[in-house]
Amino acid sequence: MDSLTQIVLGAAVGEAVLGKKIGNKAMFYGAIAGTIPDLDVLAIHFTDTVSALSIHRGFTHSIVFSIVFAPLFGWIVSRYETFKSFKDWSWLFFLTFVTHPILDAHTTWGTQLFWPFDLRLAFKTIFVIDPLYTIPFLVFLILTLRQKHWTQKRRLYNKIGLIISSSYLLLTIFLKWIAFNQFKSALKDQDITYLQIDTRPSPLNTILWSANVETEDAYLLGNYSFFDTQPITFETYPKNHQLLGDLATNEKVQRMIIISEGWYMISKKNGILYFNDLRFGLLSLAPKSKNFVFQYKIETDNSGKVRFIEAPKDKRDGKKLLFELWMRLKGN
Repeated sequence: MDSLTQIVLGAAVGEAVLGKKIGNKAMFYGAIAGTIPDLDVLAIHFTDTVSALSIHRGFTHSIVFSIVFAPLFGWIVSRYETFKSFKDWSWLFFLTFVTHPILDAHTTWGTQLFWPFDLRLAFKTIFVIDPLYTIPFLVFLILTLRQKHWTQKRRLYNKIGLIISSSYLLLTIFLKWIAFNQFKSALKDQDITYLQIDTRPSPLNTILWSANVETEDAYLLGNYSFFDTQPITFETYPKNHQLLGDLATNEKVQRMIIISEGWYMISKKNGILYFNDLRFGLLSLAPKSKNFVFQYKIETDNSGKVRFIEAPKDKRDGKKLLFELWMRLKGN
């Protein structure tokens, strides 16, 4: 999830653990702890694109990280804070560390919660930024902050915020199930033979859902809104995996295929190959658009070394997409 959401979650968890004993400091340290796992994004400054993508939401988003580093941070804070309980501080850091990746596991990118095992949990039930999750949570956190730390009302507000946000998260699982079945029914009605379906919510909401459908030699991309009155339609995108040629066996290419969970297509522009990660969809709802959210240029130097370079995004595309999503959300 986005940084603000993780700060809010961390602060609320910190409050639940130590708010009664130390007041607003519990929120403060919880908010800090809630952002620490995301420091793995700094890897992009020290390594190549493929390695940075492999690291992202890896070790720092694991139970192992929570178990190992919670006592360390707990010990450090207990050395200089007036509240000296090593156990309580460690418990605060552990719960804020572990709830961070559990929430992230519901997004499209997912997390390696069980690192070092090669298993990425990605339930794909909520977009990385969802106001319906964050705003009510933030409102009750602010109400909590305004109360004296020993009052029942303070604990009540914080509890309500945690319950509402968690309930919404559970609701997204049910909404995904409904959308998934709508896509399955549409494929059956259109007599489309497919290998697998991957569904996810569109940006900023859980009303409009997207699906990637794999067939033998192509991917079908479709959208479904709970307000739709017309049948679901699908756009066809050839896999073009053969364009990789000998690069298909390259170690970095293989790693990118694993990172994308096999949901990728290859395109070619002006003699340059591009690796398109289909899991995050397109930056446009226009028919036949090939402007994928995550598109990587594949470069090979004279020594045969392969590099992946993320294609730059135009901010105007993002603004246009938000308008298109709003219009599509209201139904076809």
